[in-house]
Amino acid sequence: MHLTAIDEAPMSRFHRKLAVACSGGPLLDGYLLSIIGIALSGIGADLGLGSTETAMIGVAALVGMFFGGLIIGPVTDRVGRRVMYVIDLAVLLTASAACAFVTSAWQLIALRLIVGFAIGADYPIATSLLTEWVPKQQRARMMGVLIIAWYAGAAGAYFVGYALAQTAGHGAWRWMLASAALVSAAVIALRHGTPESPRWLVAKGRPEEASALIARVLDVRVSPEDLVAAHSSTARRGSVAELFRGVYMRRTAFCALFYTCAVIPLWALYIFGPTILGAFGLGSGNLSNLGSALITLLFLVGTLPAMRALETVGRRRMITWSFAAMVPPLLILGLWPAAPVAVVILCFCLYGLFSGAPNILEWAYPNELFPTSIRASAVGMAVALSRFGAAAGTYLVPVSLTHLGTATTMWIGAAITAAGWLVCLAWAEETSNRPLEEAGGAVAGGTAAAPRPGKAAVPGDPAPLAE
Repeated sequence: MHLTAIDEAPMSRFHRKLAVACSGGPLLDGYLLSIIGIALSGIGADLGLGSTETAMIGVAALVGMFFGGLIIGPVTDRVGRRVMYVIDLAVLLTASAACAFVTSAWQLIALRLIVGFAIGADYPIATSLLTEWVPKQQRARMMGVLIIAWYAGAAGAYFVGYALAQTAGHGAWRWMLASAALVSAAVIALRHGTPESPRWLVAKGRPEEASALIARVLDVRVSPEDLVAAHSSTARRGSVAELFRGVYMRRTAFCALFYTCAVIPLWALYIFGPTILGAFGLGSGNLSNLGSALITLLFLVGTLPAMRALETVGRRRMITWSFAAMVPPLLILGLWPAAPVAVVILCFCLYGLFSGAPNILEWAYPNELFPTSIRASAVGMAVALSRFGAAAGTYLVPVSLTHLGTATTMWIGAAITAAGWLVCLAWAEETSNRPLEEAGGAVAGGTAAAPRPGKAAVPGDPAPLAE
């Protein structure tokens, strides 16, 4: 027995509002990580930054996200999703507003650490809450909404940065950094009144509250006894140590590895963008912010077809073939680094299209592959470990382009993407249209979930579940 009252519920206004509210964290992530790059030139001039201080300001949010995900994920599993749901954004709002008044580099570094910590904390809180409320047929679409929000936030940062640089004059960077406080306030307002996760309530031995909540929100009657029976087969202690034992250790490694193999080449193409921007007169000065916004929107578009395909085709098939399809655009740019702009644009478009499924599954898989008792911990761990890949993409790719050249950098990107394909071929599981209790359960012998009935297996599919 599973929590069919939630898994089979029709999409409602509640689900859509929850998805929008939960998207606030990814939107702010994309916004804050992008706006700092635009603001740094003004910050350096005003505060007299050296290269070390500039680098520390740039990386501070990534470091904060590492600790935010690592620490707050387990806390969320212990105290609940709803308790932390607004607190983390209130912290982010305060820290963002305070950035407008800094007078030294170290003050800004400290505030960016706090901002990153709050963002890293929000991922396990918001994505776990959303996953545990939405119907099983809509989970990939809802995770797709989160990724779209990230790209929208990043694109919005470039547009805002361009507008403020044009109009605000000296000190525009202060307004850029403080502008995130307005976005945070809007998200906090949207999150007001959000209910707790009924799955978490059941896991904590509070089935009566969960039953009443499901009746109020979804207008479905389910007895506390049925909820307990649905949860009993997957009940676990909820220790973080479980992430590194048995099948969960493999799943933790899988989530970290495939994300890393996706994000480093993505940054290689992202930084290669000036080749296109320059051809259209958008490669330098303030106009480069508009060009960066357009590139970001290109990757956003790639998530749209993947949102549906992940439900109809399946998670395992989509991520495996997506990684395989992401290799050729990188190989073409490696073989032909001086390619005409039309060829470069085509490679960008193809890579952006095929990267949609891995981008969505960065959040869907950690939420689906682990049980309720350690779900937020798993997402937090994925956020923490993914920061290494993000840092490598942010700082090593420009070094590689400078010292090794475009061709070698793209070859390395193709090799990393191919490694991601092998990881997915070996470890990706099929979780689409499966109840969370089943998808997140420990499977016998460490084997992966079977392909859905009626779907052909990808070569190398693991053995089916032992029911």
